Amino acid sequence: MGDLQDDSERRALDELYSLAYEDLRHRAARVRRGSSLSISPTTLVHAAWEKLAKTPAVARTDRDHFLGIAAHAMRQVLIDTARRRRASKRGGGAPLVTWDDDAIAATASATADYLLAIERELENLAPTQPRWVKVFECRFFGGLDVAETAAALQVSRETVQRDWKKVRTWLENALREFRS
Repeated sequence: MGDLQDDSERRALDELYSLAYEDLRHRAARVRRGSSLSISPTTLVHAAWEKLAKTPAVARTDRDHFLGIAAHAMRQVLIDTARRRRASKRGGGAPLVTWDDDAIAATASATADYLLAIERELENLAPTQPRWVKVFECRFFGGLDVAETAAALQVSRETVQRDWKKVRTWLENALREFRS
């Protein structure tokens, strides 16, 4: 019985991927535009999908929840890429990252070191403000807008807007070393 359920979930996951591919690729392009990391939107989507495919139960989620899970997977891929880049000492250049509501922050020129610093600060923030981290993850790494983030996290748009403003301010203060 377990194999039949796994096969069924795998087929459902494959169908979900087919349906969501173009949307995810478009989001990945928004997130990746202008970044100094050498990973294309297509590669980002495929690598995130490899992570998602390890959990076929993802296919049972609704679209909004799926987008939140996909944002987390893209975050993991971008951070892993930044870590590899940093390990091979190919990073460089001062980052210029804006926290604009229209142009998601990751669309700016974020270096590997800067993304790793963001990741470190998000990990520090997660125990006390987990929703802020999820909002940032959806907006910055997932390319979701305010309404999509609200739906994915099952909170109001106003809550997302407040949390987005708070987490941006918190990160700007925490990452001053990159602003100098």
